[in-house]
Amino acid sequence: MRTTQPSAQPPVRPSTAVKQTGLPLSALLALATAVFITALTETLPAGVLPAMSTDLGVSESAMGQSVTIYAIGTAVTALPLTAATAGWRRKRLLLTAMAGFAAANTVTALSSGYPLTMAARFVAGVAAGLAWALLAGYARRLAPAPLQGKAIAIAMTGAPVALSLGVPAGTFLGTALGWWVAFLLMTVLAVGVIGWIAATVPDHPGQGRAERAPALRALAVPGVVPVLFVTFVFVLAHTVLYTYIAPYLDRAGLGDATGLVLLVFGVASLAGIWFTGVRIHRRLRTLTLASGLLVAGAAAVLAVPVDGPAPVYVAAVLWGLGWGGIPTLLQTAVGDAGGEQADAAQAMLVTLWNAAMAGGGVAGGFLLDRFGAGSFPWTVLALLLPVLAVVTAARVHGFPARRRTG
Repeated sequence: MRTTQPSAQPPVRPSTAVKQTGLPLSALLALATAVFITALTETLPAGVLPAMSTDLGVSESAMGQSVTIYAIGTAVTALPLTAATAGWRRKRLLLTAMAGFAAANTVTALSSGYPLTMAARFVAGVAAGLAWALLAGYARRLAPAPLQGKAIAIAMTGAPVALSLGVPAGTFLGTALGWWVAFLLMTVLAVGVIGWIAATVPDHPGQGRAERAPALRALAVPGVVPVLFVTFVFVLAHTVLYTYIAPYLDRAGLGDATGLVLLVFGVASLAGIWFTGVRIHRRLRTLTLASGLLVAGAAAVLAVPVDGPAPVYVAAVLWGLGWGGIPTLLQTAVGDAGGEQADAAQAMLVTLWNAAMAGGGVAGGFLLDRFGAGSFPWTVLALLLPVLAVVTAARVHGFPARRRTG
């Protein structure tokens, strides 16, 4: 939920190519499609894992590491690559990242060996680090100040669409035609969005040498550290449960309903991101608290032994409503807090987001082996308590009661 590098100009200044009273929908939808590609490329192996493991001659657990290495590729390269490409034109950099996805997915589809597949997945993660460090900030730059939150929400819609519709569709294609077909289709989508971005998305300059600063300098900006802490812990909590939702549902006697539960979660996420886009301009702090409470409520429902499927679906709705707007909320918050250091702050958010995803997979596996799937909801609750505390405390910087957009 992989996620924002603004240009060197003031981070909330709209593009001069955009009218101050509206949104460039075609350009924003192109960015949303790019987000869809990044999110689906990361999670697609989960839907075709058995077939991939059989064809490549490895166990399913080994094949599952293709998701982990993607997150690692993003986490370890987002900051250094963001610094190295700070002077690049933004459009050129985004097109380069999407070309990386096209190449990595093509190699994945055609590979007949596990090492080559894992190398391609790592490259895809590197491309994701560049893309996520650009996309939210790019959307922000395409809109006038009062509509910047809505612009980010439109661009981020690609992530829940990938989870709710893309993964099931990729799984169906992989089952019917072969897992490699799904990855080749991702290549076709990447090539298509390259043309779409080239035709509709305005360009922005990179940073001049005098404007660049060490990435860690962003940590000294008031409000950045609270947002980064909330990002890491919230994503960690979500990933522990999402990655291992199938074992949890098996434990509850609902193993056959995994796809339907995730579909409900995905549809609720779309509703959450829509509501966030409408309200974020004036209610960023309130929405972040509400998101944490909704996901905590879902975990509380799942923590109690279920009697039938109804509580699980209620939890999936609460979970989706709470999670759907989180990428938009946190990327907007760190962009607001970062100010002139927004580039570095956004890159650090991308790094911590993906580190949390990788860590969630490892932590969830440990919990499953040692304590069983019933420990997941309690772990989510324990992690969300400090999240809610930090959001509540950061009322001046990080998650202010009144958002500054001018």
